[in-house]
Amino acid sequence: MSTAPSPRAWLALTLLLALAALAGWWLPRSALDWQPALAAREPWRALSAVAVHYSTLHLAANLAGTALVGALGVAARVPLAMALAWGLAWPLTQLGLLMRPDLLHYGGLSGVLHAGVAAAALWLVARERGRRQLIGAAILAVLLVKILGESPWGPALQHRAGWDINIAPFAHASGALAGLLCARLALLFIRHDD
Repeated sequence: MSTAPSPRAWLALTLLLALAALAGWWLPRSALDWQPALAAREPWRALSAVAVHYSTLHLAANLAGTALVGALGVAARVPLAMALAWGLAWPLTQLGLLMRPDLLHYGGLSGVLHAGVAAAALWLVARERGRRQLIGAAILAVLLVKILGESPWGPALQHRAGWDINIAPFAHASGALAGLLCARLALLFIRHDD
C-alpha cells in the first residue's frame, strides 16, 4: 500500500460514524447498543453501538470529537492503510469490552474515536520526522495519561462532573489499544519506498 495521504478515506469513515450517531438517535437503543450477553448471537452490535447515545450532551460531545478526529487524520496526512486500520478498530473496540462483562450496556463513539486518535498519532510517530513526529508522540503521551487518569480498571460505569450520563472508561482504553494494534498491523503493509 502507498503512503500517499488519503484524506477522502479518513473523512469518509468520519462521516459514516457521524451519520450513524445521528441516525441512531431516533432508533431503539436496546436493538443497537453493545451488550456482552448478546455478542455471539447479535454480532452487529460491535458496529451499531456507535449509533447509541444516552443524552443530547453525549451525542453532541461525540459529534464534536468525531470532527476533531477527522481533522487530526487530515492534518496527519494519513494514508488509506490508516483509515482502514481505524475502520478495523471500530468493531474490535467493542469486542474488547468482553473483558468487562460487568459493563452490561455500552453505546457511543468515544471508544472508536480513541482508536482513531491512536492510529493517526502512531502514523506520525512511525513515518514522520522532526516536529510532526514529536506531535505524534505528544498525542500518544496525552492519550495514555488521559486513559490512565480515568481508571479504566475501576468500576465499569463512572460518574464524571459535567456529564449527565455515566462514562465507561474501559471503552476508551479498549479503543486506544485496538487503534494502536490495527495501525501497527497496517504499517506492516505500507511500502517503505514511497
